[in-house]
Amino acid sequence: MANSTEAQKPQNTKKNKKKGATLDTFYGAKIQNTEQIEDNIKENAPKPSKGNGNSPQTYDEFESEMTKKMEAFWEEKLEIMQKKFTHLQNRYDETEKENQALKARIRQLEDNDRVKEQELIKQSQNTKKLEENIKYLTDKVIDLENRGRRDNLRIIGLPEKPEINTKLDMVIQDIIKENCPEILEQGGNTATDRAHRTPSTLNPQKTTPRNVIAKFQSYQTKEKILQEARKRQFRYKGMPIRVTQDLASSTLNDRKAWNMIFRKARELGLQPRISYPAKLTIYFQGKVWAFNKIEDFQLFAKKRPELCGKFDTENQRARNT
Repeated sequence: MANSTEAQKPQNTKKNKKKGATLDTFYGAKIQNTEQIEDNIKENAPKPSKGNGNSPQTYDEFESEMTKKMEAFWEEKLEIMQKKFTHLQNRYDETEKENQALKARIRQLEDNDRVKEQELIKQSQNTKKLEENIKYLTDKVIDLENRGRRDNLRIIGLPEKPEINTKLDMVIQDIIKENCPEILEQGGNTATDRAHRTPSTLNPQKTTPRNVIAKFQSYQTKEKILQEARKRQFRYKGMPIRVTQDLASSTLNDRKAWNMIFRKARELGLQPRISYPAKLTIYFQGKVWAFNKIEDFQLFAKKRPELCGKFDTENQRARNT
């Protein structure tokens, strides 16, 4: 055991020596590197500038100078940034003013549009009122004209001959004697104030005779003649003529628009009549129906299977136009 211990001692001593040499080498290299870094710092470090004298600046003076330079640098940068910010702020203010001006202009335009829209509504209402007033006045004038013709009869189909045109008053008396002598027998006043052709001038291009307008002195006599004319065909010396109520031209046109419907209704046994001013009445399913417009009658006929499709009002309207 003693021999083995002694044999191990030289080996441990060698190991320790080798380890010590390795550490010295490692730390020596580290120290050498540190020294080299210090030398580089010293060589590369800025040297303080000399003052007014020939003596070098101290570190505090150098630090103060560098601080001033840095402050001047950052003040210059700050001033430039401040100018840019001021420019941007001014531009923003200008843009905001322009935006506000545009908004005010838009509000003004919107207000103007609302005012114009209200004016248009008022104008439309006024126009509607004017149209209603015009229609009312037109109807009133037509009604007054028709009432002014209440004593008149219109004779259609009387031949256009000189011997007739020069003696229209006598011709009318002959018509009364030939078609309703009972009026004369009853002592009715069949005298007329005047009688004339209408229109006043003859159109040579037309082959049909002009109508004759006769104004009677007695409204009752005129009505009796008209009632007789509705019952049967009137004649003058054997020639067929028609005697109707004398009305304004617009009223006559309104009545004429019912012609086709009137004829078809008579064929169907609906007992049609045209009452004042231009209203159609029929007798259907035990009731009397009255219509002021063709559209109203058309809608009525479409809803009744017995009448649907039997009144071609579209063709009638096309012929009238």
